[in-house]
This record gives sequence, structure tokens and C-alpha cells, in this order.
Amino acid sequence: MAGLQRRGSFLFKLGGALVVAAAMDAAMFSWELGLAAFGALQLVLLVLAAAARPAILRRRAARACFGLAAIAAVAMIFDPGLLAWSLFWLFAGLGTLLPAAARFGDAWRWSQRLILHALRAVIAPLLDLRRLLRVSPRGGRGKLRRALPQLALPVLGSGVILGLFASANPVIEQVLDQALSLSPPDDWFFRLPIAAVWFAMAWSLLRPRMSRRVLGTFDGRGDLALPGVTPASVQLSLIAFNALFALQNAMDLLWLWGLAPLPKGMTLAEYAHRGAYPLVVTALLAAGFVLVALRPGSTTARMPLVRRLVIAWIAQNVLLVGNAALRTMDYIAAYSLTELRIAALLWMGLVALGLVLVMWRLLQDKSAAWLINSNAAAALALLLGCSFVDLNAVAARYNIAHARELGGSGAALDICHLQRMGVSALTALAELEQRPAPEAIHLWARLLRENAQAQLTRDLAHERWSVLGTLRLAQVRATLRKHALNPVDHGWIDCTHRDVTELRQALGLEPATPAPAPALTQPAKP
Repeated sequence: MAGLQRRGSFLFKLGGALVVAAAMDAAMFSWELGLAAFGALQLVLLVLAAAARPAILRRRAARACFGLAAIAAVAMIFDPGLLAWSLFWLFAGLGTLLPAAARFGDAWRWSQRLILHALRAVIAPLLDLRRLLRVSPRGGRGKLRRALPQLALPVLGSGVILGLFASANPVIEQVLDQALSLSPPDDWFFRLPIAAVWFAMAWSLLRPRMSRRVLGTFDGRGDLALPGVTPASVQLSLIAFNALFALQNAMDLLWLWGLAPLPKGMTLAEYAHRGAYPLVVTALLAAGFVLVALRPGSTTARMPLVRRLVIAWIAQNVLLVGNAALRTMDYIAAYSLTELRIAALLWMGLVALGLVLVMWRLLQDKSAAWLINSNAAAALALLLGCSFVDLNAVAARYNIAHARELGGSGAALDICHLQRMGVSALTALAELEQRPAPEAIHLWARLLRENAQAQLTRDLAHERWSVLGTLRLAQVRATLRKHALNPVDHGWIDCTHRDVTELRQALGLEPATPAPAPALTQPAKP
């Protein structure tokens, strides 16, 4: 009975993997839904994996990971992208491996297991096929040899009867003709390896293999013998570091926040745009120093003065990261917002949170595994949230809302940047058409909006359908109906072979001899 159950489970997994692979192949090459269909198939794969392996539903952590994988699959339906696709396989792989582990452990060990799991997925179907064929002569292979003669009569007899029925029944004849005339698609040589990849990915969730031997997590507790690292040297280092950080933070507070005039001959732009990233790197080095020299349970970590100095230093590091973010905002005010600059600000937020977690670990005597898991959870939560947000659309709205030509305090509108955003800037451009603005701005906003709207309409009709795209197009159409705007074809604005200044002059946004962009001035004192 147990053997029959195992055989039935294996056939269920095999059938499920074949169906998912065939569906993914159809979604990629045949279905008009395109990449959004992959999100629906990922949900189907989660259901199949939970049905094939009931242990997943019995483990709370595995259920939570499958729930997060389902959220990533929904994000794939909402707005298909590499981030949502990668998060799904990360959470699904974690959920399918967890039932084989006694406890979770830490993210460092699981990152290794997930990498090995992905590498093994390439050859896992071949290993299972080899294991299936490795049967003793007195077992399955002998039974198969004895069963073949018994199958000859039913198969041949059924073929003869079916042929006679086909000659007497035109419906059966037509079905058989269609079946026999089927031929593989012209691109089967290209599609077959891709379908094999889909099968291997589905098989990795239905029949996972977890690696037991991985590199352990560093302990991170107690004294660590390092040359030159003594309680006295650590204490002196913290005093010196606090003094240097206080100097840097004091200058940032005085000048970035406008509390005092800048030195003669220096502009705020020169000071603010010198570089935010070196300050963040400094904060990361500070976190590394605390992790190495002030390990929980060590002699230095137990010294009251050292603990107070560490708290002050971590607080100064958080302030330093905040000032680095302020520098980035000043840069955005002068040169507009982009997707990468949004990502930089989010990354700075993660760095600041990591510094706070490092301090909390030291004060509460937490383990290294706790610190790793906390930072990994924060990063994954942020990435999962970003998979539902089009950062380019956020940048387009911000740049239009703060444009200098529209009375804002930001940079001048960058026409080429808005064009490169494509459909992401569509709703922002549609709203810009309704705002009070110079006629030239309305002209090029309408041109870009019509181009982006035409592109989105083609995408939705040709294998690039998404929930976000459908909602975006409906919102734009509703805006146009509300304001009774009739579409007019003005052609295509092409920034590829034209200088930005030349294009702005042609649209009347700048004079023939444009004045240089004004530099940041000293902010007024509060």
C-alpha cells in the first residue's frame, strides 16, 4: 500500500510538472496575456506543491513562505517584472525546503541552500529518471517484460476496431485525421529546451532536495583575539570616532540645514553634491567595526563607558546617513528624480535600520543569527513592496509636480527623460495636460502622452498585458473624457538624435541663447 501511494504521488508530481511546463510554454509563445500569465501559473504551481507535499501545510514557517510567494505571484500579474519573478522563486523555494529542516536557523545558511537548490534543479529530473530506471530484474523490469506480451492483443485489437469505426463514422474519422496530421511547430527546436527549463523549475518545488552541508554562521559572541584590538584601544577609538563624526555632522547641520552661512567662495551645490555615497560607506564601516570589536559578551561590550560611546556613535551614524539622504534630495532638487535615486534613498533607509539593529543586538545580547535574519527580513519586505510600485511613475509625477516651469522649486522638465520612461509617465503626462502651463508645455506633454498611450495600447494587445497597464490606460481615458480632449497626431518626439537644449528651444521652453541653470542658493535661515 505504501508503495502504491508513493507511486501515485510520483505520478501526480510528474503530471503536474508537465502541465505547468506546457502552460508556461504556451504563455510564452501562444497566449496573448504574455508574462502576466506566469503569475497565474505560479499560483497553480503553489497549489500543486502544497497538494503533493502535505508537510508544507503542517509547517507554519513553510505556509508563511508560500503565502509570501503567492503575494509575489500576484505582483507578477499586477505588473510583470524580474523582481516579482525572482521573489516568487525565492519564497517558494524556501517554503518547499523548510519541511525537511528541524528549525529555521538563519538567512545565511538558507541563502546557501537556496543557491544549491537552484543549481541542482538543472539536473534533478535526470537524477530522478536514473533512480526510476534503476530497478532490480526481479522487480519492476521483470514485471514490465512479462506485461508487454499481454498488452499486444488489447492494443492491436483496439486499433483495428477504431479503424473500422472511423470508416463508418465521419466524426471519428475527422478527429483521427486531425490527430495524425498534427506536426510540431516550426520553432520546436528553440521551444523544447525552454520547456525543459520550465519543467525543471516546477520539478524543483514538487521534488526538492535540501543540502545538509553548508557553511555555518559566525558566532559573533565573546572575545576575539585580534592584533591591536584591546579594551583600551577600542575605548580610545570610540572617543576619536565620536569626535570626528561630531565634526562632520555639525557641519552638515550648520550648512545643509541653513543654520549658518557657508565659507566664502563655496556654494551649497558644491557642498551638498560632493557625494552622499562615501558617507554611507563610512556608516557601513562603522557597523563593521562594532560587529568585530564589540561582540556581545566580550570584555569591551561589558564596559559601561564603551556601551555609552557605542550608543552615541551609532546615533551619529544614523544622523550621518540622514544627512547623506538630504544631500541626495538636494541633488534631486537640482537635477530631477530618477528610479535609481529613489532606490538610493531606500537603500540609505535600510542602512540606517541596520545600524539601529546592530546597536540593539549589542545592548540586548542578541545572536548573530538574529541580526542576519532581521536585516534579511527588512530587505525582503522592502523588495516585495517595490514589486507593486512603478518607481519610474513615481519619479515622473514628482518631476512634473516640482518642475520649475510650473511654479515648482525643482529642476526644469527633462523632455528626453520623460520620453525614456515610456508608459510609466503616461498618467502624469495626462494630468499635466490639464494643469495651467505654457502652451509649449501642453504641446509636448500631449505629444509624449499620445506616443506612450499608443505604445501601451499595443502592449496590452500583443502579449504584454498586465493589471497595472489596464488600470493605467483606463485612468488616462477617463481623464481625457472628463476634459473632452480630442486626440491629435502630432508625430513622434525623438530625443535620441537631438540635444535637449535644442529640443527645448524648438518647443519654446528656453530662449535661443539659454541662460545657465541657476545653482542652489543658500537656504534662508528658519
